[in-house]
Amino acid sequence: MVERYSRKEMSSKWTMQAKYQAWLDVEKAVVKAWAELDKIPQADAKKIINNATFNINRIDEIEAITRHDLIAFTTSVSESLGDESRWFHYGMTSSDTVDTAVALQMKSSLELIIQDVKMVMESIKKRAYEHKMTLMVGRSHGIHGEPITFGLTLAVWYDEMNRHLSNLEQTLEVISVGQVSGAMGNFAHAPLELEELTCKELGLKPAPVSNQVIQRDRYARLASALALMASSIEKFAVQIRHLQRTEVYEAEEYFAKGQKGSSAMPHKRNPILTENITGLARIIRSYSIPAMENVALWHERDISHSSTERFWLPDSFITSDFMLNRFNNVIANLTIYPQNMMKNLNLTGGLVFSQRVLLELPLKGISREDAYKIVQRNAMKVWEEIQQGKPTVNDKGESLYLNHLLNDKELRQSLDEKAIRECFDYSYYTKNVDKIFQRVFG
Repeated sequence: MVERYSRKEMSSKWTMQAKYQAWLDVEKAVVKAWAELDKIPQADAKKIINNATFNINRIDEIEAITRHDLIAFTTSVSESLGDESRWFHYGMTSSDTVDTAVALQMKSSLELIIQDVKMVMESIKKRAYEHKMTLMVGRSHGIHGEPITFGLTLAVWYDEMNRHLSNLEQTLEVISVGQVSGAMGNFAHAPLELEELTCKELGLKPAPVSNQVIQRDRYARLASALALMASSIEKFAVQIRHLQRTEVYEAEEYFAKGQKGSSAMPHKRNPILTENITGLARIIRSYSIPAMENVALWHERDISHSSTERFWLPDSFITSDFMLNRFNNVIANLTIYPQNMMKNLNLTGGLVFSQRVLLELPLKGISREDAYKIVQRNAMKVWEEIQQGKPTVNDKGESLYLNHLLNDKELRQSLDEKAIRECFDYSYYTKNVDKIFQRVFG
């Protein structure tokens, strides 16, 4: 299957063109707000809004001299205007422009990530219903536990992604704030109404209070939310990788016609996409560290944060977008092998039913300690016989464990043959799947 990525759409939000356009959008919104407050001529405001442009090459030329990117930007824009340029960046400090513009970039980027998450959730939901009753063995410590269904595994993933969706939506509110509060955030040179009008025009909320920058705990919340989401995607990917292991082979990444797995071994079909996702998650998590360290700035601000944000902000968004689209492709096209799931479920000769037997004995007046001894000693016999290569099913089609239980004289004093055989019913383990799905999917 051909993967569909929206990476170009995301990366376009973080180009130099997009950065300066966001700056210009903020500056124009401020000019419009000044005019609405009757603090600058309406005619001049219209000229700025209609005519202000920038030239990236010219900005670079100016910055080479000024060593100040915002001044280079405002100078370039002023060259596209006439006398009305005196109102451009009026009453503002650099961070009013930059931080409010970054809020616009983060907001639109996170909205795309939220769309990606919803897409992944829909794909998981579809496969969950498809395999709602597909039996497989549940594992703890990597060891066979009890029967579950693959649909339940996917329901867990869906529920986990739903929590990330809520977290990301809440984070969207946290980061969607702007400021036009001046050099120290004291509004000495501009009224609060200017900030309120500007943010309304841009679809942001005013920060209740700021110093010279938007506080970086907001950015750290974003980095943490993306890191948590990436960790869950990695968790799902790692489980798929385990399921694709040759000894397990219960699920497999889609392997296209003509695809090659190894330059040396033509038989190989490797879980390369989920391995890639594991690596990407490590990168996304790593960005949470500088984001959190950026929270502690000197006094009202310094610029130790800016150099890291030039990296982690675009990279975390672009990488998260790529990873989510890649995982969506994996889950939507994942090849499932129900027969192998059932084969593995029966691999331990019926041991997966041990707890069912254990729980029946106290109902017959047996202490839990004695019940555990009876059930475990028969289980240990099965483990030994499996290690010796003994078939897990006898000539009668009975599992090793069932056979041992039926021949255990102490057990038979409490449970008859019918009661023991009833403990080996797979439907016992799927009886609440519909109710669980109702809780998860509604």
